[in-house]
Amino acid sequence: MVLAVSTNEIKLVYSAKVLPDLKSAYLICGFPGSGYVGKLAVDHLIEELHAEHLVDIYSNSFPPQVMIKADGTAELLKNSIFWWRGESGPDLLMLTGDSQPAVPDAEYALAEEILNVASRFDAKHVFTLAAYITGVFVEKSKVFGTATDAETVKSFGSYDISMMDSGSITGMNGLVIGIAKMRGIKGTCLLGETSGYVVDAKASKAILETLVKIIGVKVDMTNLDKRAKDTEMLIQTIEQQMLAARGGKIPEGQQPQKPRDMGYIS
Repeated sequence: MVLAVSTNEIKLVYSAKVLPDLKSAYLICGFPGSGYVGKLAVDHLIEELHAEHLVDIYSNSFPPQVMIKADGTAELLKNSIFWWRGESGPDLLMLTGDSQPAVPDAEYALAEEILNVASRFDAKHVFTLAAYITGVFVEKSKVFGTATDAETVKSFGSYDISMMDSGSITGMNGLVIGIAKMRGIKGTCLLGETSGYVVDAKASKAILETLVKIIGVKVDMTNLDKRAKDTEMLIQTIEQQMLAARGGKIPEGQQPQKPRDMGYIS
């Protein structure tokens, strides 16, 4: 049976009236954004853990379009939350989405509703997974991080997370942890280094590997690793095209010029 809950601009449709019995669950958010870094990571987590659907969240601030599914059917854009009960580790809530809201007011409203859901399960810590855009292709993506409490920031060194000490995080990835702090919930944003030019599964794998170490969950990375290799092949193709556009071969002893570091975070 489906339970629907409506607010002014947001509609929540639960899978069932009886909610799962989760305790102090982590909320992990993978919104669509640059390189789909966060979304790919959370989608992989949902798939590998065989997580169960909890609720769909619809907003009239999402772009006016429908998504065509693999079976040929169409449905409105939405965000969805799945749940998983850990046998020996933590319980998880995992959010994945088709879109972020188009206007700031709607972003605030959606963040509040997402945290309302998390609060029903006494969530103590919220993670958002995002992209750290440099405009530069790299062999191995670094993981950057910020958190809403000093204790969590101090722990970054144990997980090889590069602490951010300036800049801002735009959109839902920043907003969710910011509002979580006001509600007394810890918030952490992990960002995978990416050029911003391609769907970057390498960066997704980097932040997911870091996340599972932090929360103590084991996840098979095989399928994501395959997608990461596809990313590498795409990057090589792009670099070859960039080289060809500059006139062919690189003079001996020189490296191909790469785009400057834009320092942009999303």
